[in-house]
Amino acid sequence: MENQKNNNLLKAIILVLVLALLGSLYYNFKLSNRTNILEADVKNVSTEKENILKDLEELKSSYDAALAENTTMSDEIIAEREKVVQLMEEIKRAKSDVSSLSKYRQMYNNLDVKNKELMREIEVLKQQNAELTTNLDSTKVVLEEAKGYNQVLVGQNEELSKTVEKGSKLSVLNLKTGAYKLRNSGKEIATEKASRTDILKISFTIAENNIAKSGDKTYYVQVIDSKSNVLGDKSTISFGDKSLTYSFASTVQYENKTVQVTENLPGKGFEKGTYFVNVFDKGELVSKSTFTLK
Repeated sequence: MENQKNNNLLKAIILVLVLALLGSLYYNFKLSNRTNILEADVKNVSTEKENILKDLEELKSSYDAALAENTTMSDEIIAEREKVVQLMEEIKRAKSDVSSLSKYRQMYNNLDVKNKELMREIEVLKQQNAELTTNLDSTKVVLEEAKGYNQVLVGQNEELSKTVEKGSKLSVLNLKTGAYKLRNSGKEIATEKASRTDILKISFTIAENNIAKSGDKTYYVQVIDSKSNVLGDKSTISFGDKSLTYSFASTVQYENKTVQVTENLPGKGFEKGTYFVNVFDKGELVSKSTFTLK
């Protein structure tokens, strides 16, 4: 009887030890498995961080290449490039996890969309400039200067600017152009379609300058369509050894206060595509912009 009790007790002890061993083995397995999962997650996060930084570096390189070509869209490109650089610095400093990397990936996607838009615009401008260089007529130099994108005009403007006191120079701001259809009633309806356009309304602001010379001030406005044609009067004026073909001239009375200038350029048969608007103070380009008619 005593032996039976001892055998039962021994069996119970052995069972408890076996269960304890199995529990320990299970715990070690789960711990090892969890460790492997965490290590995999850390590796995946690190890889994704590197991938995002690599993608951002490619965006930055594309902007660097565009700036090296001296594109006229340099202000926009510089602004977008700065956003890319700032995001790269933020990602490098941040303690990355799945949530934050998802946010950074979305921010990269947004920057990538904008990059593709800008690159398409740059390609359009390249094609238009290439077409312009084939027009070897008497107005070739003037048209190239009017687009504001060749080094000859930049050099001329720099030479002119050296002869003028910076403090008395007038600033032309907020150059805008809108297309309108004229109703029989005389009402003007804004439009983006070339076929519906009857007039172009061009406006700009002459900034206040207390030390500038007051009196009549004449600005020459040049509008060039997508076929490299100067619209409007197509008058030519010379400033020393330089000449300018312009669409119309606008003379205002300047009394050292801000002046808003608005002029209409009527026409018909407007071409589809990108238009270039340039404002000259004598022979100096002081403001430029573009707009598109569909």
